[in-house]
Amino acid sequence: MTVHQQLFMNGTWRTPAGPGLIDVESASTQETIGRVPEGSPDDVDAAAEAASCAFESWSQTTPQERADWLDKIAAELEVRAPDIAKTIAQEVGSPLSMATSIQAGLPVMVTKSYAQLARTFQFEESIGNSLILREPAGIVGAITPWNYPLHQIMAKVAPALAAGCTVILKPSEIAPLNAFLLAEVCESIGLPPGVVNIVSGYGTVVGEAIATHPLVDMVSFTGSLRAGRRVMALASDTIKKVTLELGGKSANVILEDAPLEKAVGVGVKNAMLNSGQTCSAWTRMIVPRARQDEVVDIAVKTLQSLKVGDPMDASSRLGPLISGPQRARVESYIQTGKREGARLVAGGSRPAEFVRGYYVQPTLFADVQSTMTIAQEEIFGPVLSILPYDSENEAISIANDTIYGLAGGVWSADADRAMQVARRIRAGQVDINGGRYNPLAPFGGYKQSGVGRELGKYGLEEYFQVKSLAR
Repeated sequence: MTVHQQLFMNGTWRTPAGPGLIDVESASTQETIGRVPEGSPDDVDAAAEAASCAFESWSQTTPQERADWLDKIAAELEVRAPDIAKTIAQEVGSPLSMATSIQAGLPVMVTKSYAQLARTFQFEESIGNSLILREPAGIVGAITPWNYPLHQIMAKVAPALAAGCTVILKPSEIAPLNAFLLAEVCESIGLPPGVVNIVSGYGTVVGEAIATHPLVDMVSFTGSLRAGRRVMALASDTIKKVTLELGGKSANVILEDAPLEKAVGVGVKNAMLNSGQTCSAWTRMIVPRARQDEVVDIAVKTLQSLKVGDPMDASSRLGPLISGPQRARVESYIQTGKREGARLVAGGSRPAEFVRGYYVQPTLFADVQSTMTIAQEEIFGPVLSILPYDSENEAISIANDTIYGLAGGVWSADADRAMQVARRIRAGQVDINGGRYNPLAPFGGYKQSGVGRELGKYGLEEYFQVKSLAR
């Protein structure tokens, strides 16, 4: 068991203000696998002072210097990738194969991308008689989730550092151990004191202290819609800049001429990635009514090919949910779907073979109407809804019929037609015929899916203030 009794701030390990520790539980065994400090507002004060002191010098470093530091972080994260993957597989329940390629691999990729951007980005430009400067926003409070913990951390920390900001990070209390690995990386490479400070703790305590702290200039939050509303409200008292990456109820629109086997197979796997605990998951499959039975057959076969198992088993493709409360939430939605008249065609209960761990069978509903709860609310579990439509316009209307607008997909044998449909979907990111992941493309949502963007140059721009010098 890994026990951390100190917090990382000002370049060293510091005893927290209070004695409390938070237990970290394995999602697959329900055993306590670690403990981290239960941070307090006093610890946030100390971290803010450290970040403030460091900002004066860090903000004056050159982009090249900051890029070099990011390269060092990326290199050390890459060396530690096996430990990171194993840690997150235990904390979150992500199968080890997925934890290796995504949970440990993406943070390295993202950090390298920001090192490159720091070297090539245009920090200054002339417009008429004015010199326009992009200057660091200041001290950034980064509040991150548990589902892709280190990836979400580096999607905030890397651009903040590239821009010249200093950071106070609050990782999720459910999956915080990977953040302490990052602290060890910062210490081992000799990152200047106060540039990255990590305070573990509960969102209602540490998160709210960050959102209200007078020294914090900007808050970047990823998490639930409810918590995002709270962060935005708290930050408004001091008029902080806020970026939010919140929920999703993403639509996968399959047009009648689409290659059905591929579209459905890829769509099911997308919806089930990380046991459905993915904000951008295509949880609504919108299909031609006349082909719904074919879609269901393909979807069921695809689900049957995804082995549910121990995350540490190399053959497992789906692991458990993160916690008991999360499993209860998902099970409640499954019951609601049945009660409201959706047709359960696969899954719907707990796998009998697992005595321990927060497992739920991958679940498929058909004949789902857009007014149903399971078609409107983010479930955040391995539950896919199939919604039939009768016309292209109706398919687009269904796709846009939620409070969210994070991501989605469109499939057609005619790529131009798919592109035209994608243009009409109100979402921040739409994949055409299974478009490949692009770490340089902006990620973020319309409507209540959030404010602002992450990744690439658009993510970097969130961490600037813009100054005009007239000549």
